[in-house]
Amino acid sequence: MTDNSSEGLGNKSAWSMKLPDFKKEDNPNGLIEESSFATLFPKYREKYLRECWPLVQKVVGEHELKAELDVIEGSMTVTTTRKTWDPYIILKARDMIKLLARSVPFEQAIKVLQDDIACEIIRIGGLVRNKERFTKRRQRLIGPNGTTLKAIELLTNCYIVVQGNTVSAVGPYKGLQHARNIVIDTMNNIHPIYNIKKMMIKRELAKDEALKNENWERFLPKFESKTLSKRKQPLKKKQKKEYTPFPPSQPQSKIDKELETGEYFLKEEERKAKRKQEKSKKQQEMDLVREEKRNKSFIPPVEPEKKKQTVDNSVDINKLKKKVNNMKKKVKSK
Repeated sequence: MTDNSSEGLGNKSAWSMKLPDFKKEDNPNGLIEESSFATLFPKYREKYLRECWPLVQKVVGEHELKAELDVIEGSMTVTTTRKTWDPYIILKARDMIKLLARSVPFEQAIKVLQDDIACEIIRIGGLVRNKERFTKRRQRLIGPNGTTLKAIELLTNCYIVVQGNTVSAVGPYKGLQHARNIVIDTMNNIHPIYNIKKMMIKRELAKDEALKNENWERFLPKFESKTLSKRKQPLKKKQKKEYTPFPPSQPQSKIDKELETGEYFLKEEERKAKRKQEKSKKQQEMDLVREEKRNKSFIPPVEPEKKKQTVDNSVDINKLKKKVNNMKKKVKSK
C-alpha cells in the first residue's frame, strides 16, 4: 500500500500527526542526575569550531545545557545541569556535536534540537570493498556539480553532507528514511536516479485524491540488475557425460590382466624370459628412432630444379624489312 496508509488511525497517518511540545511546566522539578556526551573532531574542523563555539554555547544555554570545547584533546562535550528540564534534549545535543564533527555547518546542525527534526550518520565505508569502486559510487551519489545530491535534498527535505566514509543527513523522520535508502542503494550499485524517479511519482500520486489510498506498485518503475558475471572462463571446458543410473565397470586388477593374456599360467622363469624379450624389443625400437634422429642431419636437402629458359630463334621477316626501311629513310633525311 501507499506510504501514507496506517492501521487503526482511519484516514490519518502517523507521519502527519503533530508531536505535542514538551514545555518547562511538564517537568518543573528538573533532572536528578547529570548526563554528558563527548565526541572527537578532526584537526581540520578546529578553526571552524573555534569561530562558531560561542553561538553553540548560546543555543545550548537556552535549553539549560553546558557545552565545552577541548582543543588539546580534540573533543566536544555537552552536559546537563540541575536546571535542565527536558530529559531528551541531551540526546539531541549529542547529535548536534556529532554533526559539527562531520563537517555539517552550524546553521544546519542546530535544527536537530527541534522536536520534529532528527539526524542520521550513515556509514558507507564498509559497503564497498574496492577503494576505486567506492570512490566512483560516492561520486555518483553527489552527481555532476552536486546536482544529484541537491535533487535528493529537495525530495526528502533533508540537508545531506557526504564526507569521507560517512553521509550525514538532517531533516524530518520520513525524509531520513528515504535518504538512507537512496544512499545504501547507491553504494549497492543502484543508480540514485531510479529512486529519485520513484519519489517524484509518489509525490504526484499523493496529490491525486482518487489514487491516494490505492496500491502504487503498477505506477513505479522496476529496476532490473544487468550486471554480468566477470568470472574467468576456463580454457578447456569439460563436457559433462550423459547421466546413467548404473555405476561404471570396475577396473581390471593385475591378476585379471594376467589371466586374459595367459601369463598367469606361466612359470616364473617363463615370465621373466617373456618380460626380457619385450624389453629388448622395445629397446631395439628406441635404438632405431635414435639412429634416424642422428642421421637426419646428414641427409642433404632436396635442391629445387631450375627451369631452363627457352629462346625463341624464329625471326619475323616482315618486321625486319620494315625496320631496315625505316633506318634507310632516316639516313637519307640526314
